[in-house]
Amino acid sequence: MLRDGHIHTRYCPHGSTDSLDQYIERALELGFSEITFTEHAPLPDHFIDPAPNRDSSMRKSDLEQYLKEVENAKKQYASSLTIHTGLEVDFIIGFEEETTQFLTEYGPFLDDAILSVHFLPLNERFVCVDFSEEEFGRIIKEAGSIEFVYELYYDTVLKSVQANLGAFKPTRIGHITLTRKFQLLYPCKQSFEPHINRLLQAIKQANYSLDYNGAGFVKPLCGETYPPLDIARAAHSLGIPIVYGSDAHAAAGIGQGLEQIDRTIIIEGSV
Repeated sequence: MLRDGHIHTRYCPHGSTDSLDQYIERALELGFSEITFTEHAPLPDHFIDPAPNRDSSMRKSDLEQYLKEVENAKKQYASSLTIHTGLEVDFIIGFEEETTQFLTEYGPFLDDAILSVHFLPLNERFVCVDFSEEEFGRIIKEAGSIEFVYELYYDTVLKSVQANLGAFKPTRIGHITLTRKFQLLYPCKQSFEPHINRLLQAIKQANYSLDYNGAGFVKPLCGETYPPLDIARAAHSLGIPIVYGSDAHAAAGIGQGLEQIDRTIIIEGSV
């Protein structure tokens, strides 16, 4: 049984216009038995998207339609595929209260969710770490070193695990090594193993699960999953549930990275 726990939709401004049916048919073609649609949740009202194109998340005005469309797909394909309604929620330092309010309102409508870090506080403003290699290079220059960016990222992910976001806080932590997206262009010699170990211990202590994200493997400047195999296996050895996610932003992306993941450590079945 194959499960894909991280899929985006046409409601993502930086994705494709593929319909839910196209994603679902591709998942069925590849033999998946269970999927979760995890569109980028609307950002807090008072947060300004720092991505140069300001296209990081779905519009708040589309949220109700998104939820309705996924619910309809669940019924339509009930006999052939288990579909979960989900969101990928951003953890943003300083916006915990607004995020908690959002989750309190919409959490009851979700079957599954991911908590991810894309935005980092840097010099009294926010930056988006995964927008492009050019933007990442600019961030490194502003930060002073790539090591500073990596440390800030891992520290922020750790804070996301430890944060109190209410009863509907997502319990799966997304792509914990996202800062390695451009590593072939901007290599970092420091291992950050102590930071990773602290993070995995916190995830274990909280009884959370880990997004084993195949998207990094197909990124030309990354070439590995988020997290890479050694970290995924270390998480598994601690008893942390590992959930494969394609992080597909088009139907063709379903299943990406499957050839590199260790299928023996991923969990199957219902969330």
